[in-house]
Amino acid sequence: MIDFRPFAAFRPTSETVAQVAALPYDVMSSEEAREMVKGKPLSFLHVDRAEIDLPKDISPYDPAVYEKAKENLWHMIDTGIYVQDEKPAYYIYELTMNGRVQAGIVGVSSIDDYMENRIKKHEFTREEKEMDRIWHVDTCNAQTGPIFLTYRDTVGIQPLIKVYMKSCLPVYDFTAEDGVNHRIWHITDEHLIQTIQEKFKEIPATYIADGHHRTASAVKVGLKRRQKAASENPEAPYNYFLSVLFPHDELYIMDYNRIITDMNGLTVETLLQALQTAFLVEQAPASPYHPEKKGTYGMYVEHQWYKLTLKKEFQSQDVIQGLDVAQLQTHVLEKIFNIGDVRKDTRIDFVGGIRGLKELERLVDTQKAKVAFSMYAPTMDDLLNVADANEIMPPKSTWFEPKLRSGIFVHQI
Repeated sequence: MIDFRPFAAFRPTSETVAQVAALPYDVMSSEEAREMVKGKPLSFLHVDRAEIDLPKDISPYDPAVYEKAKENLWHMIDTGIYVQDEKPAYYIYELTMNGRVQAGIVGVSSIDDYMENRIKKHEFTREEKEMDRIWHVDTCNAQTGPIFLTYRDTVGIQPLIKVYMKSCLPVYDFTAEDGVNHRIWHITDEHLIQTIQEKFKEIPATYIADGHHRTASAVKVGLKRRQKAASENPEAPYNYFLSVLFPHDELYIMDYNRIITDMNGLTVETLLQALQTAFLVEQAPASPYHPEKKGTYGMYVEHQWYKLTLKKEFQSQDVIQGLDVAQLQTHVLEKIFNIGDVRKDTRIDFVGGIRGLKELERLVDTQKAKVAFSMYAPTMDDLLNVADANEIMPPKSTWFEPKLRSGIFVHQI
């Protein structure tokens, strides 16, 4: 039973939304953010990465950064760039990328559902990244970035949404610089709002697709405020966090590729020989090579692509060990390169599939990496099965596109 509620969002005016909406704070560095906001005074990065408005040598975790974020957010509200809706509502958020469409419902999810594992996880979180958003949310007194959740629509929510989208005009419709189109509908029909809320109560679980750190931070801020409250108030806004729920069959996971900067004393010949223990190794049929099915990998080293196929005796039906990223970890990263903890070892890095395989070639050809591995992306069923088993996927297993924009909705707590 999922407690997913409507809320009265702070939203940009229709005239400014395209200028305000920004990529999530965690897909760029401070330096990249400074470049991205040049000539864009309304960009929400002035809130989500407020260090860009302070001296370059400041730590992004300095308390002054969070105070600046608060100042910038409330300046946008006070000057009318943001307006709060009068009544709680749901919103529909549709994204179109390269002709592929996904439509989700924007509302607020219960921190109790998270605590009681009805909102399921598939990643570990890092404390320092949690603390960053805890300070951000607590100081701003608002949740500024939506959590990307998914669910199995077994109760017919999506057909209701599609009908509404056809019968009403969107309140926002803009195409971002990366070519992704964003359309938003404001659901004001009170009967439909009630129906959606009741139908989500029939859903046994939702799943974090992207935003584990933001979720954990929102929950911890809520729990902290509960402790400070003079009396218990289940309706208090800090008990809920901003989220967008998409049906799992509309989502797309891209490959999340690996590069290694150290050959661990191997030559290409000895690397190829070592790989033959667990893989059939052959020259790739294409250059660059993108694996065409589960259990296959591309490897780029010294200007040559190879195809690696996991041998049958090493294949697994286990929800974790059966994942391609887990097999690569076991048979390549650990056994051949002696890389144990990929979250801490500086010899490995990760390249989202949105950057393309040419980026892997560039990194290796310019000696910024020695070898690159292209991955076959896990499926949504893989992700849900891992979460249902209360297991954790290996780090950097999933890369979702398109990214939800921050700044379209703000939830005051």
